[in-house]
Amino acid sequence: MEQAHAESIAITALGFIAGDEKLLPRFLSMTGIEATQIRDAAREPGFMAGVLQFILAHEPTLIAFSEQSGIAPQDVARARTALPLGDDGYEGSV
Repeated sequence: MEQAHAESIAITALGFIAGDEKLLPRFLSMTGIEATQIRDAAREPGFMAGVLQFILAHEPTLIAFSEQSGIAPQDVARARTALPLGDDGYEGSV
């Protein structure tokens, strides 16, 4: 998946979270950011992959997002891995 398309999916997911009165407080609590900091945080490497990980981590949320957006769950997962710091690899210490 192209990074631009993955970013588009992540932006849609962020809008989905922001528009949900139950998800937004949970997202903010888990990320430790304030609602006023979202725009700045979105510019940081890994933030948008984290948005998709938040959606992917809870199947009912993933299904609701997929139904509302028309984006298949597997495409959400593919988008996460196409974004900076969104892969499942971890750097080992030397």
